[in-house]
Amino acid sequence: MLFNSQQYLLFFVTVFSLYWALPRQQQQLRVWLLIVASFIFYASYSSWLACLVAGTTILDYFLGRAIEASPQRFKGLFLVTSLGVNLGLLCAFKYYNFFLDSYYQALAAMGYPARWDAVSILVPFGISFYTFEAISYTIDVYRGRIKAERSLPNFMLFILFFPHLVAGPIVRAYDFLPQTHTLKRFSWPRIQLGVQHFLLGLFLKVAVADRMAYFVDPIFGNPGQPETWLDAAKYNTSAIWLAVLAFTIQIYADFCGYSHMALGSAHLLGYKLTRNFNMPYVALNIQEFWHRWHISLSTWFRDYVFIPLGGSRGGFWFVARNILIVFVLSGLWHGANWTFVVWGALHGILLVMHRAWRMLCKRLTTLDAWMQTYPMRVLSWTLTFLSVALLWVFFRASSFESALTIFERMFTLSPGMTAPLHNRSLWYTVAVLVVGHLLTYTGWWKQLAPRVPAPAMGFAYAMLLTVTLLLAPDSDKAFIYFNF
Repeated sequence: MLFNSQQYLLFFVTVFSLYWALPRQQQQLRVWLLIVASFIFYASYSSWLACLVAGTTILDYFLGRAIEASPQRFKGLFLVTSLGVNLGLLCAFKYYNFFLDSYYQALAAMGYPARWDAVSILVPFGISFYTFEAISYTIDVYRGRIKAERSLPNFMLFILFFPHLVAGPIVRAYDFLPQTHTLKRFSWPRIQLGVQHFLLGLFLKVAVADRMAYFVDPIFGNPGQPETWLDAAKYNTSAIWLAVLAFTIQIYADFCGYSHMALGSAHLLGYKLTRNFNMPYVALNIQEFWHRWHISLSTWFRDYVFIPLGGSRGGFWFVARNILIVFVLSGLWHGANWTFVVWGALHGILLVMHRAWRMLCKRLTTLDAWMQTYPMRVLSWTLTFLSVALLWVFFRASSFESALTIFERMFTLSPGMTAPLHNRSLWYTVAVLVVGHLLTYTGWWKQLAPRVPAPAMGFAYAMLLTVTLLLAPDSDKAFIYFNF
């Protein structure tokens, strides 16, 4: 049930109407309504997987209660049980074929070829997201950071809440669970905020991301079929560069668009989710990029992997090891393919290089002052954006052969077909995104928006919706991060 589909809009309007029709004092009844709606939302994909998600959620609820109530010597046992169940299901569904395939390839490389058949597995949508939410909850209860939730319905809503269930943002129990206990009051300003978020997300997804797919898909091919890496060899150098730029825009607009629609849907129901993006492509270095991109994931890895490994409390190589471990795991989290692992590892290497450069700048004050000049800041932004864009090739390519073919044709003048569409459409999209980022980054929009009369603002959002519908492709495309 895609957020940008008519099916979802009809579903949400029904839930919204029933939710606010209930008396304000019936908060628990509203919680149950959202649980049922979330189950229906997920069951529209697979009813038995919806039962599986609900079952593991109930198990984590009781394990959280057990961790809090048990003596210290038993707390670890219940925590390990929770981690084992959640990570075990994640590995079984998402990584079973990947691990076996890697194992048999390693045997073949050592001269012991063996034949095996991949198992057809229906992977639960969003398993990586809600697994991390469940893990963070039990760990926080174990650490004593939060109390175990006493209400089973409230805890089920924390995991199953449909706006963030399949693609985040990854919510924390200490942010969300208190909201389930507060009475919700219908608020027009909050409804307006929710509609604004949803419209912006719809525009990013439909008018930007889905249209960029017309430049990306013909060149990168079908990610589910490795043999289509040959598609890249048909196009010339400029077409390859345009495809990489288009995917850089697509992946951001697609996921940021989903996040905005999730935030908007939650606001319309009286809940607040964490912000997941903060204009990542204005980052001046790779560290700043990861402070702005997929914020809920990067902070999760920081709190539950990087800091337990020792964090920044150690020498340069100790910290470098921790960074590389985190980003290799982050790459593997994104997909069961070695291209994702390489993507994560290369980001980790860039972060280690940035850390070394910052250490040098601290020692050489003249160099540090020079780096703060306007020309060097422009150069820093250019190098950061180019590095991120080039690494997206590994993220999108279906195989190493595909990625290497794309890199080869990017950096050698190669003949072939031109871009599948006129370039003007792509550059118009770039211009719109640049203007939008400038308005937000400089603070002009924050100063301008309160001064715009309400009718004019309403007309602007109506125009935004109209443009979105006019630019919408013929068929709905699934969100990219649904794969993860």
